[in-house]
Amino acid sequence: MNTSPSASLHALLLLSDSALPLGSFAFSGGLESFLAHNKQHHASSVSAKVQAFEAFLEHSLANVASTALPYVLTAYHHSEQLEDLDNDFDASTPCTVARRASITQGRALLTIWERALSASVSSSADSQEAAKALTAFATASKTCKPDLYGLQLNSHFPPLFGLTCRALSLAESETAYLFLLNHAKALLSAAVRASVLGPYQSQSVLASEKLQRCIATCIKRESGRTAEEAAVTSPVMDLWMGRHELLYSRIFNS
Repeated sequence: MNTSPSASLHALLLLSDSALPLGSFAFSGGLESFLAHNKQHHASSVSAKVQAFEAFLEHSLANVASTALPYVLTAYHHSEQLEDLDNDFDASTPCTVARRASITQGRALLTIWERALSASVSSSADSQEAAKALTAFATASKTCKPDLYGLQLNSHFPPLFGLTCRALSLAESETAYLFLLNHAKALLSAAVRASVLGPYQSQSVLASEKLQRCIATCIKRESGRTAEEAAVTSPVMDLWMGRHELLYSRIFNS
């Protein structure tokens, strides 16, 4: 019996670990603003609150899948396009709050890559190519200055996540599923801290077949879509995230 897990399984467990210091815990993905703008849910029954959150979760996953997942998978397959993908994602993210969250998590991922993950790259050609592109991008991001048009490397999270998964030998299907699952976990964590769900309710949603089907459906719908075809499918999500900065009080970063 072989008791040693594969390198890709080990990397999958590392990147899915909630203890990975990516900073996603500091953002609610628009949930806090959604709750503030839907005050009727505050006085609703527990079941109504859960139903409202599950609807929000489904819309959020669908929106992230259509706007960010194409960048994840394009970077996964085309490491040479990393800088262009970073610039394009920045240009196609008009919501300041979403843009700030993406850059914060992307820079955190680059730091994790340099300090912890880069030494774990396998000897395969694909992994080595992705690792070189990540390392070069991390170095350039520290020294680059805005050009004549004010453009610079931003270090957005989706393309960097896709390339990191490629460098650590994860399969494309694992990369896509992990990206959306981590988004769901971040929203569920925010829901617990916002007193929408209890810890056990949160784990119940996370373990549910309904969430698994939702993620699988999102991946299937976006399968084969390139970064140029990425589009917002739930505009109200951008409105909730954008209005987060206007809240009188808030527990998450804006």
